[in-house]
Amino acid sequence: MTDMRYEAPETLDAAIALLDDASGGGKVMAGGTDVLVQLHAEIIEPEVLVDIKNIPDLKAMSQTEAGWLVGAAVSGMTIVDNADFATAWPGVCEGVALIGSVQVKGRASIGGNLCNASPAADSVPAIIAAGAVAKIIGPGGVRKEPVENIVTGPGQTSLGDGEFIVSFSFPTRAPHSGDCYLRLTPRTEMDIAIVGAGVSLTLDDNGTCNAARISIGAVAPRPLLVEEAANALIGTKVDGTALENMVAAVRAACDPISDKRGTREYRIKTAGVIARRAASKALERARAN
Repeated sequence: MTDMRYEAPETLDAAIALLDDASGGGKVMAGGTDVLVQLHAEIIEPEVLVDIKNIPDLKAMSQTEAGWLVGAAVSGMTIVDNADFATAWPGVCEGVALIGSVQVKGRASIGGNLCNASPAADSVPAIIAAGAVAKIIGPGGVRKEPVENIVTGPGQTSLGDGEFIVSFSFPTRAPHSGDCYLRLTPRTEMDIAIVGAGVSLTLDDNGTCNAARISIGAVAPRPLLVEEAANALIGTKVDGTALENMVAAVRAACDPISDKRGTREYRIKTAGVIARRAASKALERARAN
C-alpha cells in the first residue's frame, strides 16, 4: 500500500481544496464503516483520506419550513433516535436502522451508505422513495441532485472528482402520507438484502392516492426508482387490482444477478412480494395520518 495522508478539515472550503489538490486521488470518509474496510483490504489506495465529520454542515440535522435537512455525515443512530424525524419519515428510519449493528450505526451515515454504491444498500431505496435531494459541493461549486441519480452502478456514482455530498433535504409531508421500507434477507440480522423496497405515498381526503414513489434495491446494478409502479397506484384507492399492477411493474423493472443469496428468478418474484407488503404498510400509515 502506498503512503497515505489523513486530513480532518473543519470547513467545506478546506475539504474542497484538499480533494482538488489530490486530482482524483482523494477519498472522502464520513463514518468509515465501508472506507476503512476497503483500505485494509487494499481495494482503495488514496493519496489523501479526507475525514469530513469535523465539518459542522455535515453533522447538522434540523427541521425547516421546507422539511428536514440531514447532514451527509450525521450518524445512523442520530437519525433513528430523532423522534420527530421518525414520525415524519418512518420508512427512512426503517432503512437506516438496518445499516449493520448499533455500533456500526453509531458511525455510519446515509451519505456514506449512498456513496458506497452497493446495489443492496438498505437506506438508499428508502431515501429515494422519500424524494430526498442531495446537496453536492466540489471545485465547480454547489449543485443539487435527486438521490436516485447518484448511484450509477456497483461502486460507481455520478459524483465528479473532488465532489462530495454535504446534506440531504427531505420534503415536508403532506397530510395523509406514509412510507415504509422492507427487505428480504437469508438471516434476520445484519445480512445483505436479497430484495429491498421503499414505498412512499399520499392520499387525498377521499382516500385516493395522488402521489407515490417506489424504489427497489438489490435487484439491479443500482437502486431503482420505478415510476411505472408508482403510476399503478396514483389515481386509485390502492386496492387489490392497483397493488397487483404495481407488483407487475416492479417485477418488470428487475434485472438481478443470481448468487448464493438467491437466484435471479427468486429475486424477481420476491421483489413484488416485498414491494406489495411495503406499499400496504405505507398505505396503513397514510390512512392514520
